[in-house]
Amino acid sequence: MKKSKTSFSFSLLLSVCLLTACTSSPKDAEVVDELPAIYPDYVEVTIPVGIAPLNFAMADDSVTAIDVEVNGSWGGTMHSNGTYTDFDIEQWHAMVKQNRGGQLNVSVCAKRDGEWKRYRDFNIHVAKTALPEWGITYRRIAPGYEMFGLMGIYERELSTFEEKSLLDNGANEGMCINCHTPNHTNPDQYVVHIRGGNGATLMHVNGKDEMLKAVNDSLGGTMVYPYWHPGGRYCAFSTNKTSQMFHIKKANNVEVYDSSSDVFVYDTETHQLIGDTLIMKKYWAENCPAFSPDGKWLYFTTARRQIYPTDYDKERYSLCRVSFDPATGQIGQHVDTLVNAAAEGKSVSWPRPSYDGRYLMYTLSDYGYFTIWHPESDLWLLDLETAQCRPLTPVNSDRADSFHNWSSDSKWFLFTSRRDDGRYSRIYISSIGPDGRATKPFMLPQRDPKRFYTQSLYSYNTPDFTARPVGNDSQAQIKALESGERIPTVLWMKE
Repeated sequence: MKKSKTSFSFSLLLSVCLLTACTSSPKDAEVVDELPAIYPDYVEVTIPVGIAPLNFAMADDSVTAIDVEVNGSWGGTMHSNGTYTDFDIEQWHAMVKQNRGGQLNVSVCAKRDGEWKRYRDFNIHVAKTALPEWGITYRRIAPGYEMFGLMGIYERELSTFEEKSLLDNGANEGMCINCHTPNHTNPDQYVVHIRGGNGATLMHVNGKDEMLKAVNDSLGGTMVYPYWHPGGRYCAFSTNKTSQMFHIKKANNVEVYDSSSDVFVYDTETHQLIGDTLIMKKYWAENCPAFSPDGKWLYFTTARRQIYPTDYDKERYSLCRVSFDPATGQIGQHVDTLVNAAAEGKSVSWPRPSYDGRYLMYTLSDYGYFTIWHPESDLWLLDLETAQCRPLTPVNSDRADSFHNWSSDSKWFLFTSRRDDGRYSRIYISSIGPDGRATKPFMLPQRDPKRFYTQSLYSYNTPDFTARPVGNDSQAQIKALESGERIPTVLWMKE
């Protein structure tokens, strides 16, 4: 087919413009001996093979253009020119794979007030190992207090920027959807707790959904903060009577505390709640349960109950464990204290053992356990072989660093942090070596990250890795929730 003269001229002009944009690297830029201040901060981070492109912009809003060239230590090159880097996904993946175990050298030029500056190069290190997981899951919620709007559980493919809603309250804003918890990154088994008029504990076991009655009258509360036994039959929970209050002049505006809490184990085959006076003491608050990867131990935190709300800041949790027999579902007879944080004037929360059994990561704060509002909260690592504890210094910041989970190979972990702006929790990923040393974390990549995060009104809660897409039927789950049909649970107490 013959092209018109107008069409040909437009095509030629477009080709020239594109060619100019791709080859407009500044030749006379002023060289400055400083690293570029980029957003997100990807300077000297370590990434896995298969991660989505680490696009970035200059942190300074007065910058009108950036020109970036990336060269691999084992070969390959990429170039991006615009208001932010927008690397081609296929080219990015090919180059990262080519430079496995090496690094990507990044050269940045920035244009401000019509003048270009060339900054000192930096590296993005490429790990020898790839992330074994397909993606991650998380709850996305606006950080409200008394009222809440749209919230839900989402999944995100790590090699791209694709996000999908798994279950949200778009059809029913009175429904509060809580943590999605898979069994060791396995999407075939998970639990979600829903509060509100259609409240329930959604258990996805053996390929089918079960809606448990949200409140057990004998237990005196709901089933929250779950953690699966590796065998799949059992799931540990806590039951918490939670309250909140507000500060006028403190950095952490909101204070969340429990007037009481206990830990128990749920048997998915019998619908029985297994209680024990060792982990349900009258004058103590047990919380944050987690099974060891071999299934023989149940970790949890415990604190002496205080007078609430006046003495909320005197509540300090220590890390404990008790043996567990998966053959009988029985709790052991003796509790070991692993980290006596209370003696140091600190508080432990969210113990998460690595799946290889070597380490246990936890959050340390001044008091309490609701650490997403505590700017002093940091991530710590317990070596289960040596019993030594230390902070993950390369990971921690001067703002709240909290809820975390491991990849299935125990070489990577993710966590939430408010370090970005102090208000919203974002997801960060870091790697960890055999010596327990962590690398500088990187923020979850987005296609246009500065625009995405500055315009987002949502915090990210309780992230975890997932081996595959979850593949749930959200319409069927909503229908089951609205039906009101619930499976009752029965509490069995060992004295």
